[in-house]
Amino acid sequence: MQNTTIKRRVIGVDISNERTSFAIVDVRGNIIAHSFFPTVDYLDVNSFVSKLTEEIMLLAEANGGYETIRSIGISAPSASAISGCIENAANLPWKGVIPLQAMMRDRLGIAVALGNDAHLSALGEKIYGSAHGMKNFIVISLGVGLGSCFFSEGHSHEGAHGYAGEFGHTCLIDQGRDCGCGRKGCLEAYVAAAGIFQTAQEVMEESDEPSLMRQAEELTPRIIKEFCDQGDALAIETYRRTGYLLGIGLANYAGIVNPEAIIFTGGVSHAGHWMFDPLCESFENHLFGNMRGKVKILISELNDRERDVLGASALAWEVQEYSLFK
Repeated sequence: MQNTTIKRRVIGVDISNERTSFAIVDVRGNIIAHSFFPTVDYLDVNSFVSKLTEEIMLLAEANGGYETIRSIGISAPSASAISGCIENAANLPWKGVIPLQAMMRDRLGIAVALGNDAHLSALGEKIYGSAHGMKNFIVISLGVGLGSCFFSEGHSHEGAHGYAGEFGHTCLIDQGRDCGCGRKGCLEAYVAAAGIFQTAQEVMEESDEPSLMRQAEELTPRIIKEFCDQGDALAIETYRRTGYLLGIGLANYAGIVNPEAIIFTGGVSHAGHWMFDPLCESFENHLFGNMRGKVKILISELNDRERDVLGASALAWEVQEYSLFK
């Protein structure tokens, strides 16, 4: 009889434009240990891969040994689970096609799976969050970028090349604002962080009305929300416009997918009623009549970083086990 040791731990990695987080996760979804480092410190992808490999091995050795790790799951923007590559990411420092799955597998010597960050965020939401028990839902990731994933009859839809759900790069306004993807008029250019800043600038240019935004050293979605809380009319108008446009985009999305719920994740999802009141009104006004009043708009109750590494760890369990050390 063959003596086989079943490995009961994986590592989930979440790569965002600002930081790369990673955690050891057991079969029950418990986070055993976690760490992070700034993504922006590594403008060369080979240096980034070396740093990530080193940090993963150090974390594993300090928590039971590298030999206890079954596999690695990685979540990244513009990543394809089908190709195993990050392809032309608009908000990461590395351009072109990056074969990250193969690069990490060669360095680590064990199985590595790569998936789109929005898809894995949705997987984490289904297993651990607000989508638990749902079969048909959309998860929206709204922060520096705008991503999404939708589940149909309990399964995520990835499309022919792994890029289904690129909601942020649907065209909202013909020949509109420049987008990081190289096109014009994408929804992301209006409702993600940089787009909200640009809307704030436009609102201030259109009026001589006093505003706390005019004196701010830095304008971010969080700071604009704080100004809304203080009754700043131009800050409130900034989020009203943002919510209105996002509501239109979501109504079109829901009209095609027919979800039970749309669940928001990401930093901009904390804008509160200043964005979500106009969003929900616009959504209902633009939604196909037979669906009105039937689609829930929810905000994730999970910690963003924890959910995303858990989603990546769930992907790690699905990849076929492999090791150079056997």
